[in-house]
Amino acid sequence: MPKKRSGGGLSPTQQAAKFLGVSVLAGAVLAGIALPAVGALGLAAKGSVESFDELPANMKTPPLSQRTTILDADGGQIATVYSRDRTVVPLKDISPYMQKAIVAIEDSRFYQHGAVDLKGVLRALNKNAQTGGVSEGASTLTQQYVKNVFIEEAGDDPTKVAQATQQTIGRKIRELKYAIQVEEELGKKKILENYLNITFFGQQAYGVEAAAQRYFSKSAKDLTVEQAALLAGIVQSPSRYDPVNDEAEATKRRNTVLQRMAAVGDISRAQAADAMKAPLGLKVSKPKNGCITAVKGAGFFCDYVREVFLTDPVFGKTKERRAKIWNQGGLTIRTTMDPQSQKAAQRSIKDHVYKSDEVATAASIVQPGTGKILAMGQSRPYGFKKNETQINLSVDQSMGGGMGYQPGSTFKPIVAAAALEDGMPANKVYSSPYQMAYPSPVSACDGKRWVNDPNSPAKLQNENSSEVGPYDMREATAKSVNTYYVQMISDIGICPVTTMAKKMGVVRADGDKMPQVPSIALGTQEMSPLTMANAYATFASRGMHCTPVAIESVSRRVGDKTSSLEVPNSTCSRAMSENTADTINTLLKGVVEDGTGKKAGLGSRPSAGKTGTTDERYAAWFVGYTPNMAGAVWVGDPAHKRKMVGITIGGRSYGKVFGGEVPGPIWGDMMSGALEGKPVEDFNTVHIPDSKPRDRGDGDGDGGRDDGGNGDNDGDDGFIGGLVGGNNGGGGDEPTPSFSIPEGFIRGQGNGGNGNGGRFG
Repeated sequence: MPKKRSGGGLSPTQQAAKFLGVSVLAGAVLAGIALPAVGALGLAAKGSVESFDELPANMKTPPLSQRTTILDADGGQIATVYSRDRTVVPLKDISPYMQKAIVAIEDSRFYQHGAVDLKGVLRALNKNAQTGGVSEGASTLTQQYVKNVFIEEAGDDPTKVAQATQQTIGRKIRELKYAIQVEEELGKKKILENYLNITFFGQQAYGVEAAAQRYFSKSAKDLTVEQAALLAGIVQSPSRYDPVNDEAEATKRRNTVLQRMAAVGDISRAQAADAMKAPLGLKVSKPKNGCITAVKGAGFFCDYVREVFLTDPVFGKTKERRAKIWNQGGLTIRTTMDPQSQKAAQRSIKDHVYKSDEVATAASIVQPGTGKILAMGQSRPYGFKKNETQINLSVDQSMGGGMGYQPGSTFKPIVAAAALEDGMPANKVYSSPYQMAYPSPVSACDGKRWVNDPNSPAKLQNENSSEVGPYDMREATAKSVNTYYVQMISDIGICPVTTMAKKMGVVRADGDKMPQVPSIALGTQEMSPLTMANAYATFASRGMHCTPVAIESVSRRVGDKTSSLEVPNSTCSRAMSENTADTINTLLKGVVEDGTGKKAGLGSRPSAGKTGTTDERYAAWFVGYTPNMAGAVWVGDPAHKRKMVGITIGGRSYGKVFGGEVPGPIWGDMMSGALEGKPVEDFNTVHIPDSKPRDRGDGDGDGGRDDGGNGDNDGDDGFIGGLVGGNNGGGGDEPTPSFSIPEGFIRGQGNGGNGNGGRFG
């Protein structure tokens, strides 16, 4: 006896027999329904059957694209992203009214026929012959499902979509063969479930669950009879019967569905009449797609997560594979974002810098010892309107950011760490004059040497003429003395510094290599806030550097199965000894307690950090940390055009912007909020012998100086930030003479300033 399938319908044997009865007619009949001019194609019925036999035996069914949900570390929703807004639900979670409505209007004999409805074909053929056109089709619900599978497989490729929907005999024959296969393998109930989940309902809603949410803000299982009838009516022409844009036409179509449901006995005529009198009752939810919808100001964090997914090989060996998985969606991505830290960052940013200000700010927080990114925010929101942007000012260019910003004196602790690792004592004293020529020669990597031009030597100076040494490391760090740090790098060489930077994950935001020039000691290379926050987390974790990570876990739903995907792990390695890190922590505690960073202090909670202000005040920084959090704050003009002199920021006027005065308080408020309720931890510090320097005050900027900002760049007094001399500052085999420019004539322009007027010899 022929085998029956769940959900009713004909057995495979019965379908085969029926198919033999109609196969000769199928090509001509279906073509006559869909293509009245089929004769011009020169295709006979026999040829159509042969084409049928040549088709692959099994239809490939791609996973349905669904929405992806991005969560914070506590499981709260940040945003939903999708190429197609769809949530797949089982048939039991779809209202019985919805199931009956779609069958009644699209294929009322669905449970009586097989893959091909012979009665429907003959009825449509007769109707079309009477009208002389194509007024009625004969596709079964199963055939429509197969067609939708072809469309889904085509994705967003317009050529493939056109091929999947073109009115040709070949496509109809494909539908016939695969419809038979689907009926045999799935049965009626599963076909209906799949159909309701794949079909487009207009208004960016794919599948009945998304449609119920879009039009009525409710789940598909809760749809009433009139609501189900409305959605079922939309399927035939989502644009024509769109209830949002044409209520009258949608109402007429809904009522047609209700009449049909009554005619086939799904509801009584009295029920239909009552439902037809009801208003549409729309409660429309606007489409919420993409990082622009993110909560807690986390649009840029959301975008960073997307960039990680699309670029990290752990999610797929090729970018095409990663993009396909992302676009198919169905992902639940739990991130490292700490909602408390994110809220604190955005609140502090909003309090100190307005989105309409001439300059912007960006901030990132990283957890030492794990690399977890806890927060990421900026003053210009994620968007397309005025004073909004899609550029993530916190990250490198390759991850959706800009070209980066010179970190100024916040780079100096990296130089100090390299010197300490090289054996330099923490109380090392240098003459540190107010002004000096760059020492020469200075050793670089690969046996090279940087040589200053004796005829027109590159010079630098401290911010204030009162800053005259000798200084030791503690006081020079607290006051951010430029000449001290240039003497230091000339002593140990450039290579140990670039090597230390690499160990700490410090790279240029544009991806270029760090040049072998002594001016890097003053923070001349453009970095991102995330890079600097993560670097300082290395100090906080006593010398262990952990690569930054944003994703905790990813689960993927395909059909009714959910699986876990592998995610990128932070890689931790020792960048410096514990003693070196503890010494840096001791030095940078002094910056906050008695130096340029006093306004960033956290009260009784121990903290450490460093200020930075670049030449011409195009950028100002504060990068700091506690043992359990590290954060970086940058303030400046992303376009590098507006100097922060005579400027209003956050409703407050500044004659000159200092790293400790604007970024410092932003950092302080941000970290205070992020750390509220967290354990108070202290650093492991070391004893640094006193070299007995003379007292020169705290140098916190109140007396007309900043944190050593003027010389924090490489473009000072007599050279153009690396554009003149030193083989463009990037190093090379051939020495290039520099040019003599009158002192103070042209100052370094920040972006791209890689050299300091020297050459390699």
